[in-house]
Amino acid sequence: MDVIPTTTSTDVADRAPRVAVLPVGSFEQHGSFLPLSTDTIVASAIAAAIAERYNILLLPPITMSCSHEHAGWPGTVSISHQTLSAIVEDIRVSLAASGVTRLAVVNGHGGNYVLSNIVQTANATAPSSMTLFPTKAEWDTARAAAGLETDAHHDMHAGELEVSLLLHVQPNAVGPGYANADHTADERSMLLVHGMRAYTQTGVIGRPSAGTAEKGNRLLASLAESFGTHLAALGEP
Repeated sequence: MDVIPTTTSTDVADRAPRVAVLPVGSFEQHGSFLPLSTDTIVASAIAAAIAERYNILLLPPITMSCSHEHAGWPGTVSISHQTLSAIVEDIRVSLAASGVTRLAVVNGHGGNYVLSNIVQTANATAPSSMTLFPTKAEWDTARAAAGLETDAHHDMHAGELEVSLLLHVQPNAVGPGYANADHTADERSMLLVHGMRAYTQTGVIGRPSAGTAEKGNRLLASLAESFGTHLAALGEP
């Protein structure tokens, strides 16, 4: 899977897409067996699956975002929510100036809460101009379609879902040890106060042992199909 699109300007002129898809990842710890770039790989894989199915402009990913809850582990890098908002807004304005007036943001990191506000604000001034994908319901649908054994609450981070997606799209990025790394932390009500370190010493909350490449394949297929609803919401056929 190519993280950076190789689309040319001529390609865009010929296809004339009216919707752009922007993957937003992160650079944060994912235990000892998944890379810091896991969320960027996930967001890029979802966006690429969408681009294979629909006539959209696939953008390169934003690779760092709001990962402050993971600051207790080496290598994690965060930007402020103000900076992330400014980057997305600048991209939206630049696209609009070139005639691409609709933007779908594909979020790969659950801590990017600010993206919801960005989309709300954009649609208040320019209705049906921006959407955020996937929603919780679409993740739940994808989990069911893929036959995952866990739900999003119990499998929060570096678990079955993320291992499955990486085993499918970039298996060489999955290191040894995930089969023995399951960790339960179902009660974590003060996560925003204390961060992940209060609930896990390994960085894992979930069941990575249950991950398979086939589940990852089915997850992506379900998500790509679900995106059609967002295109319709943006006024695209």
